Parts: sequence; structure tokens; C-alpha cells
Amino acid sequence: MLLVMPDGTKACGTEVVLHACCAPCSAAIIESMLQNGMNPIVFFSNPNIYPLQEYEIRKEELKRFLRDLDIPFYEDDYDYDVWLEEMTGLESEPERGRRCSRCFLLRLNRTASFAESHHVRWFTTTLSSSRWKDYNQIVAAGNQAARNHEGLDFWPQNWRKGGLQQRRAELLRENNFYNQLYCGCEFSLRSREQK
Repeated sequence: MLLVMPDGTKACGTEVVLHACCAPCSAAIIESMLQNGMNPIVFFSNPNIYPLQEYEIRKEELKRFLRDLDIPFYEDDYDYDVWLEEMTGLESEPERGRRCSRCFLLRLNRTASFAESHHVRWFTTTLSSSRWKDYNQIVAAGNQAARNHEGLDFWPQNWRKGGLQQRRAELLRENNFYNQLYCGCEFSLRSREQK
């Protein structure tokens, strides 16, 4: 898949902070970035993941994938209580509802802060690779996070296109990744268990 930055410049040589949620969602994106000569920096900012054991599994699977690729990996603080407080009043929201929008904004604001502190102009997210997520919500959160940080740009790449969904499935099998069955938060877990 040929990647082009939103401002029309070539992706080759571009440094980008990739907010990553897990190995299955990240692998094909990272592979595509590398094939396009990009320099991804992986930022694991997921205080929403519940329980802690689930968080650790997802983090370690991602680190396992990155180990041989020589890609920088950074981990944000896992402050689940702060995330939970941010979601107060939205506990009963359905998937793709207002809770997801707030969660995306929280995580992408943290990603933008990280990019700003590392002097990287572009940031994007693996969240837009999931067919279970609302792409427009993700783009709105990313654009808002960019507006909150001067000199940054959110790259609203739709990572579901260009054969990446199929490649995601192939890499999942090839690497025998742990493949989670819910988005990560306790509310989506409860919803899944009720079904």
C-alpha cells in the first residue's frame, strides 16, 4: 500500500508517532510504514484496558512483534483510575457512543503530548484499523488532539483499506498473536459477557 501524508508529501523518511492498542491491530500498519520508508515510533497509551492482566498481555505481544524490527517503543502510564474518572456518567453508553469518543480523545491527547515532547510533527492511531470502531469518531478525536498541541498534525489514515485488513489477519496467524475479543475497557467486556 502506497502511503502519502495528508499534506501531499511523500511518506518516505517521515517520522510518525503511532498510537498502538495491540499487536494484531499494529502489525500490518507498521509493516506498511516500513515498506514506505517511514520511521514509526510506537506509543502504547491505553489506560482503558481492563483488567491489568489484559493490559500486560497486549503490551507484551506488541513488544514481542517490535523486538526484531528495531522500532522505538514507549509506554504511557497505566492509570486506570484516572481513565475511569474521565468516563464518569458514560458507563452505560453503547459501543461507538460518547464514551468511546471521550476515550479516544484522552488517549490521542496523550499521544499528541508525547509527539510534541519528542518533536515529531505527525501522529496517527491503530484504532482506525478496527471495524468495530467508528472511523469518524477517531478522526474527530485525533484532529481535536492536534488542535490542542501547537505544531502537530493528526494523520487520519484509514488503516482498514488497501489490503491491510487481510494482511492483519495473515500476520495474526503468522505470529500467533493473542487476539482479544473485546475493545479493552471493562464496559465493553461486560457488554460482551452479557451477550
